Amino acid sequence: MNGVDVLTRGDVLESALQARDYLVTCGVPAALAAKDPRLWGRRAVDHSRLGWLDLPTASRELLDRLEGLITEIRHSGLDHIVLVGVGADGLAAQAMASSASVALTVLDGADSAALGMALEKLDRTLVVLSSKQGVSIEGDAYRRIFEQAFREHGLPEREIAGRFLVITDHGSPLDDFARECGYRLGLTDPYLPGHFGALSAYGVVPAALAGADVSGILDQAAAALPSLTRSEDNPGLLLGSILGGCANHDRDGAAKDKLVLRETGGTSALSGWITQLVATATGKQGRGILPFDPAGRPPAGSSADVHGVVLNPQSSPPNPDSDTSLWAPLGAQFVIWEYATAVAGWLMGVNPFETSAELIREVETDAARILHESGDGPLPAGEPSFVDDGIAVYTDLSPAGPYGALDLAAVIGALTRGIPPLGYLSIVTYLSGDFSGRYLAPSLARRTQRPVTYGPGPGYLHGTGTFHKHGPGGGVFLVVTGSALTDRPVPGRPYSLGKLQQARALADVRALRRRRLPVVWLHLRDPVEGSGRLAQAVREAP
Repeated sequence: MNGVDVLTRGDVLESALQARDYLVTCGVPAALAAKDPRLWGRRAVDHSRLGWLDLPTASRELLDRLEGLITEIRHSGLDHIVLVGVGADGLAAQAMASSASVALTVLDGADSAALGMALEKLDRTLVVLSSKQGVSIEGDAYRRIFEQAFREHGLPEREIAGRFLVITDHGSPLDDFARECGYRLGLTDPYLPGHFGALSAYGVVPAALAGADVSGILDQAAAALPSLTRSEDNPGLLLGSILGGCANHDRDGAAKDKLVLRETGGTSALSGWITQLVATATGKQGRGILPFDPAGRPPAGSSADVHGVVLNPQSSPPNPDSDTSLWAPLGAQFVIWEYATAVAGWLMGVNPFETSAELIREVETDAARILHESGDGPLPAGEPSFVDDGIAVYTDLSPAGPYGALDLAAVIGALTRGIPPLGYLSIVTYLSGDFSGRYLAPSLARRTQRPVTYGPGPGYLHGTGTFHKHGPGGGVFLVVTGSALTDRPVPGRPYSLGKLQQARALADVRALRRRRLPVVWLHLRDPVEGSGRLAQAVREAP
């Protein structure tokens, strides 16, 4: 697919056309084409924050420099790439790898089972550590585990160092750390917002090493750039007008700030990347757009604040559940969504280039503190409110409260009844294996007639936390953890991966509760049986 087109209809079309006319009148397309940061105020945005507009061409040089490394690692038999990183960049790399049907193993703290499979391929493995700041807690744990595994495999220290490639910003703590360790190093622009970096080294390098046709993807992005400089026939401008126009209040006082993303063939890493880009860029100052998957969409007509976008529909007419359709190849999808998100942020009066670094550091620091203070003992989770058939329930909803929450089903019912009229339910799972909020979302969306979002922790809250914590509010949260089916000690640390995952979940729960957001935390003592019991409780919730 080489063509690019955006179509919309109904009330969404009306608000989008009004927003587009306003954008053109204010000179926004011309200013963006000139990379003029004054769109967001003289001091709010530095010119460097708009460097993502240059990446379709600038990353060409990066690919040229990679050719030697790719030849070297292939000659050495290293064809299994493990990417250690949390956030939108890893999802962009996954989307590129998937487009070429090549394997890229991503370790983001969500599924310890993936690590076991990666360790079975040590002879063929190159580990890519990706972070704009220092090494995350998970990144440190995975690095230590791989280093020890390489060592036990008989590799000398120098060869072990050559099995690691670090991608980070110039001058970051990870930059210094990588040099001390003798790792391969790739440096990026520290001013480039991470959530706008799909075509930077963070996305391009792991995908290229895995064997994706990154050159073709950059061609697709570059081919879309000229259309983004125009006031007419500009797909990014129209999509941004749709996003921003829907999110702003219309004549009836409602805002369509919940966005259903649908892909032909099912949800992929591209939808995950779009979700984190849009939520991070727009979720602030009491405003924001929250994308979510079709599995969590409430019944048609029940939610006036929901609108849908379908990517590359093959049917004609496009999916009737979606207001807007976007046809574009993958490289063009990246630049169009980045442009549209910047435009939507301008319409909403927020700076889309502010990152969620402060929120991320808050949770990471708390998780590190929890691990340090617990030492060899249990985590300070406290006593559960009660235990129902092997599921420990931690909740502020009193068992003696107005809903008589004496069992798991009653607590879930109490939580869902607390969703505000324009609110949503968010399910965050910290479980290894296949179980995810996707299995719970459809029935909960039907029951509540409200959007249900879901994702694995810590990555989901890492990427969408600004919307939940600084956006328009209205979220209630179901956090699900489970005892590790297979655990692994972290070399040189007094904790295992399982304990680290639980500490991360506890830190996320604390961060949500500090902002007075309703949270029910469930810990499955037996994840296999507990998953079935939880699904049953969701069906039985009053």
